[in-house]
Amino acid sequence: MISIYAQIASFSAIGVGIAIGVAACGGGIGMGIAANATILGMARNPSISSKLTTTMYISLAMIEAQVIYALVIVFILLYANPLLTETIAAAAK
Repeated sequence: MISIYAQIASFSAIGVGIAIGVAACGGGIGMGIAANATILGMARNPSISSKLTTTMYISLAMIEAQVIYALVIVFILLYANPLLTETIAAAAK
């Protein structure tokens, strides 16, 4: 029988893989949509391309920030998992 510690660690690893995969796919799709809208706007009205480019860079940074937040959560689950510390504390009693 697998210990509860091993189960929590393995489920955390699976959750980490799913979380970073979904975050990366979502960020990539969002960035693609933002870039597509900017290119279409530039094609329609080339005189405002500098404003559109600036707005696109700001929106891309905000989209990327969401992926970085997911990466931080992934690192917390991998290296400072609160479930594992609670399990170790409960086992020590």
